[in-house]
Amino acid sequence: MTPPSRAELIDHLVRTGIAGQVDTPRQNNLKHYRRLVQGDPYHQFGLTFTREWSFSDVLALMAKRCGVVADEGYLWGIDTIDPDRTVDALESVADRMARAARDRERVMFATGHPRNLAEVYRTWKDLLVDHGCTVVTAAAGYAYDVSGEYPPTRRILVWRDDVGMVVDGRTPRHSHHPFAMRAVLSRLAEEGTPWPQLVIADHGFAGAAGEAGVETIGFADSNDPALFLGEHEGKLHTTVPLDDGYLPDTYRPLSDYVIHRAGLV
Repeated sequence: MTPPSRAELIDHLVRTGIAGQVDTPRQNNLKHYRRLVQGDPYHQFGLTFTREWSFSDVLALMAKRCGVVADEGYLWGIDTIDPDRTVDALESVADRMARAARDRERVMFATGHPRNLAEVYRTWKDLLVDHGCTVVTAAAGYAYDVSGEYPPTRRILVWRDDVGMVVDGRTPRHSHHPFAMRAVLSRLAEEGTPWPQLVIADHGFAGAAGEAGVETIGFADSNDPALFLGEHEGKLHTTVPLDDGYLPDTYRPLSDYVIHRAGLV
């Protein structure tokens, strides 16, 4: 496996749309920023914030940390993720994973994007295990109901190859909710099992872990501001800006870059 250089990775991110001009439209980004500011739990990912965030504040932070267009007057069309910011964050991820491998830490992986990001997490998890890390799982079978989504509306926590996700009985489902990660941490506490020292996740899995004080790496799209706010307030170690809706193979160069920088091969 030959990893891409930084320049090659940036070219790949832009060419595929993982960064650069992304598929997530400007109007969707702005709608989500407003809903976060209005206190919509679905867009808060289980996080609480220490300050009052205005719409202007959120947009300014997303322009700085993610690379969306900063102009409040730009309301409709293509929006952007800065690929340099993506790679900067990935390098932070790699350095943190290297420390986890060196110290043989307890780690946890979970995703609200099981069709897109689970393979990246699984690859990293296997390599960390090879370097002596212990994977933490708990609360398999925990279930909750959701509204406003197409049925079935029952969500059940499962661990597939030790990567957490929710299913609707059998099929993995996209999820913003923090409930499953809260249940995981609660069950570990009840059992007297140590919490993970590092969580790598996205959406509500990442938000709930960061809110609970677990050192957390999160992946977030340009329309998911909560994890960026959480990082800004010190609740997440790193938030990686990227379009999170592509097929697994599209993320392989990104994954390889992290693996080699972390020294896991």
